[in-house]
Amino acid sequence: MSQSKPVVTRFAPSPTGFLHIGGARTALFNWLFARANGGKMLLRIEDTDRERSTQAATDALLDGLTWLGLDWEGEAISQFAGAQRHREVVDEMLAAGQAYRCYATPQELEEMREKARAEKRPPRYDGRWRDRDPSQAPEGIDPVIRIKTPRDGETIVNDHVQGEVRFPNKDLDDLILLRSDGSPTYMLAVVVDDHDMGVTHIVRGDDHLTNAARQKIIYNAMDWDVPEMAHIPLIYGPDGAKLSKRHGALGMEAYRAMGYLPDALRNYLVRLGWAHGDEEFFKTEELDKLFSLKGIGKSPSRFDFAKLENMNGHYIRATDDAELVSRIRDILPEIENGDWFLQRWNTTVEDQLKTAMPGLKERAKTLVELIEGANFLFAERPLKIEDKAAAILENDDNAGRTVLAALLPRLDALSRWDLPSIEAQVREFAADQDLKLGKVAQPIRAALTGRTTSPGVFDVMAVLSREECLARLADQATK
Repeated sequence: MSQSKPVVTRFAPSPTGFLHIGGARTALFNWLFARANGGKMLLRIEDTDRERSTQAATDALLDGLTWLGLDWEGEAISQFAGAQRHREVVDEMLAAGQAYRCYATPQELEEMREKARAEKRPPRYDGRWRDRDPSQAPEGIDPVIRIKTPRDGETIVNDHVQGEVRFPNKDLDDLILLRSDGSPTYMLAVVVDDHDMGVTHIVRGDDHLTNAARQKIIYNAMDWDVPEMAHIPLIYGPDGAKLSKRHGALGMEAYRAMGYLPDALRNYLVRLGWAHGDEEFFKTEELDKLFSLKGIGKSPSRFDFAKLENMNGHYIRATDDAELVSRIRDILPEIENGDWFLQRWNTTVEDQLKTAMPGLKERAKTLVELIEGANFLFAERPLKIEDKAAAILENDDNAGRTVLAALLPRLDALSRWDLPSIEAQVREFAADQDLKLGKVAQPIRAALTGRTTSPGVFDVMAVLSREECLARLADQATK
């Protein structure tokens, strides 16, 4: 293939479920490689499995890609819609003697499998109809169409990640191109579509490496240029086992609902299998210049939720406060207790949330943690006090409540309700009462939030209105 051709990659998922983490990384690598080389990524929906392919799954795939920030050139292409074109290519191969009709019966095929099992070798079609005249065909058998795989030598795949991989042709039997009902097989459809779409580089999981050898035989039979290939190692769980739902093999919609930012997830995914020195954080415009297939390693990657959370926390701290508020609002319908927050959402709370965001985002690793940390803004009096917070108020003969009762008049007398004034008054009160600051701040936090953890207590007091703050403190001081 001429290197002068513009780079064209493709992402080709099957619409049988959500966009999972492995598929998302494959799409990301294709997208980045195209961008880094001034090319384009195409999207093909491999929907030939009509029983399992659904429009809902297709919509979920498109939604997942869009949320992750990945775009593609033109409209998404349906593989099923190209079935007639796939059959035309098979007709060309039949005419050129590169394919043949196979009339082997189900019984014959089962006998071949049993023989292979007895001889402890992989099942292979034995080519019995490869050179026979169709006039010898038994009645009542609709033939499949098989390709004539070379019987000698090797098929070599020169892969950008795996290197040179050799496959003895004797192990690559005459694969089926068209089923007996005339429907194209996956192997055929993929090759025809990639050729017709002008794909120059195929970047996909290394579980397709054997498929690459079989598909190269189809390219050669049609005398078509073979795209360059890069088969990337799969993603495993932290324990080295195949990635499952408990490890993180979830759809993009689940990561969105868990409060991850798309920029953070993109950054994390690109580092699963690709490296540029020891750098961890990359902006998209940097990857547009840096990303290359050479940076992809051969070893499987391990998915690590803790590392993803830490990276997400980094991105949260770097994100504009107003944008974080907007993103929180967007995911509320998708999260547990989201309806509770939505019912209480109004412009006043939204403004308070923006004001509180600098303190909130210092602790949070996800948007869900952000909104949970802001629970005190949405809570209505009388607050539900968690057990640990209640203990702070009630221990030592209600010492915490006693502190609040003594503090209230001094807070009520403040002429200005802002953070410096509030902090100065609380510190002065603690000093006057010969108390450590924590002995005052902890009861305040418990009374204002109902919890033992929150943003800085002075931030909480400043964000809440004077009236609300004093009322919450009074609720707990008078018990």
